[in-house]
Amino acid sequence: MLQKSRQLEMEACSKTLAVLSSDEAHDLFTKIFNAAFLQVEEHSERRAAAANVLRSAALKVDSPRLAALALKVKLDAFVKVKKAIDDMVTQLLAEKQDEIKHKQFCVEEFNTNQVQTERKEREKQDLLALIEDLQLTIKTLTGEIDVLKSEIAELTLNMKRGGEDREKENKEFQQVIADQRASQKLLGAALDILKGFYEKQQALVQEGQAPPPGFKEYKKSGNAGGVMGMIQEIINDAKQMEAESIRAEEDSQKAYEDFVKDSNASIQEKTKSQVNKTEENAKASEDLNQATQDKEAALLELEQLSNYNAELHQSCDFIMKNFEIRQTARDEEIEALKQAKSILSGAKFLQMLGQ
Repeated sequence: MLQKSRQLEMEACSKTLAVLSSDEAHDLFTKIFNAAFLQVEEHSERRAAAANVLRSAALKVDSPRLAALALKVKLDAFVKVKKAIDDMVTQLLAEKQDEIKHKQFCVEEFNTNQVQTERKEREKQDLLALIEDLQLTIKTLTGEIDVLKSEIAELTLNMKRGGEDREKENKEFQQVIADQRASQKLLGAALDILKGFYEKQQALVQEGQAPPPGFKEYKKSGNAGGVMGMIQEIINDAKQMEAESIRAEEDSQKAYEDFVKDSNASIQEKTKSQVNKTEENAKASEDLNQATQDKEAALLELEQLSNYNAELHQSCDFIMKNFEIRQTARDEEIEALKQAKSILSGAKFLQMLGQ
């Protein structure tokens, strides 16, 4: 609509120039040089014709500037009209320069907005990737920490059960040793009795003493040595079993101590790993919280950049789309006003006389 108004203003100015450059105006200028009295009347007619053209155009395009200029052309002296034309030219030049600055501002702001948006979009994507990595890290660490807790609990329980089993085994060992040693003591006493008996009988025989009445002559039983030997063998087996039980107890105790040592070392290592992973998990959670805040800030900045981009389009789209047309229109307006001023100054009239 604004461009159409400018075009109509230009047409009005062109019509004004046509009126002022017409044969009638030429005759009026001729009368000016021929008679001073007619000069005033001709000037008045020329101003009235120009004012009518400007006023009609002003009403048609709703242009306050042309309406005001039409009034000045009709009522004011030529000097004031030319001053008004000069002022309008100055205003148009200022508008033209302002529009150039506005376009430069729009180009720079669109470029800056695009660069900032692209940079912030990359930042957002990086943050989204970081958040995904941190979430995976936290999930992995949480699982590993749970496994370590379970393993530590299992090792602790196994150590407790191992201690209970070791205590039970040791009690059984103590009972076995006690039984073996009691058996050895008992069998040793029995063996000593037999040995004493047979030695005493042997001594009587050697001294030539006759056996008591009713007893036959003593002869060592052939089974005596076998019984004593069997008892001795049982004693030896008991001693061997005691020795084997002691060695087994020592091996079991050594194995238990190694088990406890290895379990404690494993618990210590797993506890240390648990502490480290817990710290890593806490750091990852902190980083995740920060990354989430940074992502929200980036999203807010992107929203602000988008809103500003929309504002720029509202402010700049018309100017940038119609820049060349508007600049050309203003140039034509300025040229038309300069020509009008030239006519009002008599230059056009003198040129026409020269033809």
